[in-house]
Amino acid sequence: MSNQEKSKYHVPNLERALKIIELLADHHHGMSSSDIASTLEIPVNSAFRITMTLYNNGYLERCETSKKFSLSRKLLSIGYTACGEGSLIELSIDVMRELRDKVKETVLVGSILDNQGVVVENLTGLHPFSFVARVGTRFNLHTAAPGKAIMAYLPERELNGLLDSFSFEKFNERTITSKAGFIKELDFVKEHGYGIDRAEEFDNCHCIAAPIFNHGGHPIAAIWVTGPASRLKESNFEQLGKQVIEAAEKISKKMGYKVF
Repeated sequence: MSNQEKSKYHVPNLERALKIIELLADHHHGMSSSDIASTLEIPVNSAFRITMTLYNNGYLERCETSKKFSLSRKLLSIGYTACGEGSLIELSIDVMRELRDKVKETVLVGSILDNQGVVVENLTGLHPFSFVARVGTRFNLHTAAPGKAIMAYLPERELNGLLDSFSFEKFNERTITSKAGFIKELDFVKEHGYGIDRAEEFDNCHCIAAPIFNHGGHPIAAIWVTGPASRLKESNFEQLGKQVIEAAEKISKKMGYKVF
């Protein structure tokens, strides 16, 4: 399409609305309309009208205290419907609850969005102290068990595209900081069926994840268990891994995947 044709079909306020959505995707704690206007260099009145329109239509949430806007789950739902996976959460929740009741720890389901992971559903553990990650939380793929679980089964071209985008940021001495090291970790996933986060980003936080496949055999998500290292001990990883794999297979079957 030529520049003239692009200009003909250009809708400034729609473009601003899309930029606001993209901006809020990177600011999980929300932003005020004035902060949005300043960041995007647009009039405050315009930012306020657009954010209120998105809010009134359910695409944004607004904190009554701080007046900050943040993305709602409606956008997440639309995204999964567009990918043909709109029923993922509905088909996962009973299995998640069953797994949570077995292990007593927080259970989550998440997927890959761009070059990060995103939490799409969670059930808080039953212990007095349990880790919590709210829906919509983004996470690094090279440190997270669900990132490893999904990426291990991606087609080579898609996998290489993600790996090329990684900076392999180091968080502590346990973080995998090289492509070669990460590929070795993916080999572990393919051999054992589950991925592990050995407190590679957050100290004292262990996770065990297994991939969820759709009817075509594509890894669309992962289910995982997270908890403090004092409870999710390395000596129990194999046992927990089997339980998480079992849960992932149940969801995959519901998605139409034939588990052999």
